[in-house]
Amino acid sequence: MTTETAPDTRPESAKPISAFDRFFQITERGSTIGTEVRGGLVTFITMAYIVVLNPIILSAGVDVDGNQLAFPAVAAVTALTAGVMTILFGLVARLPFAFAAGLGINSFLAFSVVGQVTWPEAMGLVVINGLIIVLLAATGLRRLIFDAVPYELKIAITVGIGLFIAFIGFVDAGLVTATGQNSPPVGLGIGGSIATVPTLVFVVTLLLTGVLVARKVKGALLIGLVTGTVLAVVIEAIWHLGSSVDNEGGWGLSVPALNGSLFAVPDLSLVGDVSFDFGKVGILTVVMLVFTLVFTNFFDAMGTLTGLSKEAGLADEKGNFPRLKSALVVEGVGAVAGGLTSGSSNTVFIESGSGIGEGARTGFANIITGVLFLLAMFLTPLAQIVPSEVAAAALVIVGAMMMAQIRDLDLSNFSVLLPVFLTVIVMPLTYSIANGIGAGFIAWVVVRSLSGKAKTISPLLWVVAAGFVLYFARGPIEALFGA
Repeated sequence: MTTETAPDTRPESAKPISAFDRFFQITERGSTIGTEVRGGLVTFITMAYIVVLNPIILSAGVDVDGNQLAFPAVAAVTALTAGVMTILFGLVARLPFAFAAGLGINSFLAFSVVGQVTWPEAMGLVVINGLIIVLLAATGLRRLIFDAVPYELKIAITVGIGLFIAFIGFVDAGLVTATGQNSPPVGLGIGGSIATVPTLVFVVTLLLTGVLVARKVKGALLIGLVTGTVLAVVIEAIWHLGSSVDNEGGWGLSVPALNGSLFAVPDLSLVGDVSFDFGKVGILTVVMLVFTLVFTNFFDAMGTLTGLSKEAGLADEKGNFPRLKSALVVEGVGAVAGGLTSGSSNTVFIESGSGIGEGARTGFANIITGVLFLLAMFLTPLAQIVPSEVAAAALVIVGAMMMAQIRDLDLSNFSVLLPVFLTVIVMPLTYSIANGIGAGFIAWVVVRSLSGKAKTISPLLWVVAAGFVLYFARGPIEALFGA
């Protein structure tokens, strides 16, 4: 006689939760394993372009000795560091915020720093920058600065990042282009028209994804990304548009076509190629370069962490989120790791918002994203299939989602409105999260204090605002002291 086990009809809340679920707090945060997997996949697809873009930027930089970094090697360490740091952050902070090489810092390294030092020395500066950030986080000073930021500015940072990533999406898609004129400096497409097929693919993907999100379809972002990529692959197979480098109407960062083998053995020769011998430059130059790296890294990350935690619904009324100190320490480790692998400082990526928009709420989504980045070391050709025009559509959708946070602010007081406005508008217009934060902090301190509200401003915010004044004036300061 056999005895059949009755099905478990208890409600989900009454069923035992596995140690795995408890560790990542999947059920506690209202998520599921399937949702986390889907969110991690969407984040990777949205971020995969960095495996192509970071090498493009870094390999373009010629150092003081005339040396350049090899594209394949940079691509390999970009994927390696992103994978390791994303997994580490998921396990330690248990938040769905993926890591990769920061676009602001890699551009600063390629086009400013290596004009004065060698590439190994530049990466040594990145390591020093990361160690300083780890020290600030470990001692609690970074948390104190984080807590000193007013709630209104934290919301403004979230909204500003939303506009920033939407603007990145518009530019990557070719919808917004530089005119080469003083007025207007930017325009629509080519000659004021949507004149290329890749930009049209962006528009189609954007509208399709928007409809799916509006109808609350599960997996809307992923469906949009996959559909857009398939459409792009079909179009490329028929019309052979190629790259925009060779054809004005071609694809941006990557052509959606498979050429040759899907497999490539990663070149990790750049790992450990770091130098701390700065004898060729003055100490003031080293100090100013490190100062710039720290400020950019520190506040870019703070802004991104604030925006993503708010978007994920994990932030409290003050903008703080779970395991904040651990998150800040690991973020600093990302800078150290990026320097040691010569892939540039790694930091939390705002594109993680795409996975959050898909429902990711825990660090398990990071494990999925990180593993895919590690696989991307070997499958670089496959990671390059998703054209930037398709990924850009997801960025615009997420930007719109983050823009909605403005509803939580009371902007009737102009001493609040102006700093919030400057924070939001400076980010996309200067292509820098740190610049927007700096403008907002300085405006908050000046306008609020001279409006009779000086006692409400944290002393730390005064110090940070003063630091941003030096940050914005670093060029004249270097020139004054002959750095």
